[in-house]
Amino acid sequence: MPIYEYACPDCGHVFDVIQKADDPPVTVCPNCGKKKVAKRLSSPALQFKGSGFYITDYTSKSGQPGKTGGGAEGGTGAKPKPQKEKKKKKKKDAG
Repeated sequence: MPIYEYACPDCGHVFDVIQKADDPPVTVCPNCGKKKVAKRLSSPALQFKGSGFYITDYTSKSGQPGKTGGGAEGGTGAKPKPQKEKKKKKKKDAG
């Protein structure tokens, strides 16, 4: 839900209210009780809750977790597995 900012011109009290977009605007100041509250224009405030909002939560195209180096963890902490070396077979001398 959006956070709206209101101000009372009489007492100067500025406060925020979490409302739905279709809720009626606040008309009474909670500080002084007068009915002259005005909605202020301010930058939009968004609250992201839950997981899935960090770049390290997504995988890259190769299917490996993303390696961004950002954040407190320094990436996802997943280490690539070392590849096994293939041994060459020796041919026996036919002698």
